[in-house]
Amino acid sequence: MENRKYVVGVDFGSDSVRSIIVDTKNGNVEGSATVEYPRWKDGLYCDKTISQFRQHPQDYLDAFKKCMKIATTEAGKEICNAIVGIGFDTTGSTPCPVNKAGVPLALLPEFKDNPNAMFYLWKDHTAQKEAEKINLVLSDFEGKDYTRFQGIYSSEWYWSKVLHGIHTDEKIREHAYTWIEHADWMPAIMTGKCKPEEMYHNSCSAGHKMLWNSEFGGLPDLNALEKIDPYLKEVGKRFGKAPELSVTAVGKILPVWAECLGISKNTIVAGSSLDAHAGAVGAGIQKNVLVKVIGTSSVDMLVQDSIHMKGKNLKNICGQAENSILPGYIGIEASQAAFGDIYAWFKNFLAQPLRDFFKESNDAAKVEEDFVKKYQYSLLHQLNEKIKKRKPNENLVILDWFNGRRYPNINENIKGTIYGLTLGTDVYDLYQALVLSTIFGTKKIFDSFINNGLVIDDVIATGGIPHKSEYIMQTMADVLKHKISVVEEKQTCALGAAMYAAVAVGEYDNLQDAQAHMINQKPTVYTPQEKNICLYDKLYSQYLLLGEKTEAYQHLTDK
Repeated sequence: MENRKYVVGVDFGSDSVRSIIVDTKNGNVEGSATVEYPRWKDGLYCDKTISQFRQHPQDYLDAFKKCMKIATTEAGKEICNAIVGIGFDTTGSTPCPVNKAGVPLALLPEFKDNPNAMFYLWKDHTAQKEAEKINLVLSDFEGKDYTRFQGIYSSEWYWSKVLHGIHTDEKIREHAYTWIEHADWMPAIMTGKCKPEEMYHNSCSAGHKMLWNSEFGGLPDLNALEKIDPYLKEVGKRFGKAPELSVTAVGKILPVWAECLGISKNTIVAGSSLDAHAGAVGAGIQKNVLVKVIGTSSVDMLVQDSIHMKGKNLKNICGQAENSILPGYIGIEASQAAFGDIYAWFKNFLAQPLRDFFKESNDAAKVEEDFVKKYQYSLLHQLNEKIKKRKPNENLVILDWFNGRRYPNINENIKGTIYGLTLGTDVYDLYQALVLSTIFGTKKIFDSFINNGLVIDDVIATGGIPHKSEYIMQTMADVLKHKISVVEEKQTCALGAAMYAAVAVGEYDNLQDAQAHMINQKPTVYTPQEKNICLYDKLYSQYLLLGEKTEAYQHLTDK
């Protein structure tokens, strides 16, 4: 233990929080835990029929405390006393209305059960109308395009959700002094720097979700925000400090939090980032290395020198922001709105009638526990095993736009399409076509990067899907015609956040140095198989054609 130092990486995902305690010298994980958000698990405050997904701030706090208790117990007191830093990542854009003290409104008694006063999870799509208005104004305000670095502004992003919140609930407009991202809230409450004017803002959220850019002198012009709604101008004025790096030392942890979490009172709180960006860091992203974080959705990330990006208009294929992902670079990201979510939908689709049948039986509770849950748990694994030896149905094509399309060419109103169903189509044909649809969506993004002058030397994959399905990863390598390395570490997001802390406390000069020491596992490599390429090329061509026909159909129905 002599001279050993440890850092904590905390990853707030869509369904749960994960914490790891890491040795700064070699990346060894000494303690770890994952805890689900209790209210979220019960489906509270959400309405899938209108794409409303809200999370209570108390869910984050309760799960985080429990998670850290498990991780610190596993690590032991001696290691916990040698913890020197803690870093965070969260989903995003996941903003929440707060009062003048920076307290989320949902933590106040009068708002405790109001979904509009909670965090609006990244995949909340209730703000589509607001996004349309924002695009109309910001894409051409007095001759300036404030969307040029991110493309069509999404309903998933900060300004859209703020606007929707105040349009939906007059009490929120009246009581919300401003709105903060989840990724900024965590360092704030750990250090006590919660007032909006004093709060740390991470450069990833600010650049990709709030449209902060040095070319604009910061946020979009306040007059442009005022034209959308006068309230947005006030939010812009109250933004406070300029965005800072993920490796910033925000401050020393409050004693009450150190005691609560079971870590040293001298722990330094580092900055934060979006979860996918931390995952890219934890997976080993470097210049010209594409990192894919594949889970419920999928995010493709690159970093590039600013001089290489000068003058490039890539708004239709990706978003780009300064000091995003790796400080000192332009962070580039594109994404699919649904990846694993599509598989989960199919699993639930198949299980729903069975679940409902047993719910109506006299012994519903026991059967639900002993059979239905076991069936659901193993279903995707069984499907993957079955389709490994099957040739894809050449007449069945599916579009992966079940949750809209992010990139290339954002279209949140577009829908998924299935073409080629016959009475001979079986469940395995359908699942295999769903898998191919998500991979073809990946290829569309991959090809758009290459065709627009971005260089990709290596591809690294991480996240839940790469660790669960060899079939999906091998198929992806075949379709992309490119080698893919899957990192062994399953908690790359939390590892990336731990690296933020290691740099913030001075153990390393930069994230690249931290990566060299703290990533210590060999990847699993998938190499393209020549025998499958011709078939996948044919199916991909059909996928592209179906996409054209679907957009044409949408255009007709929108009239």
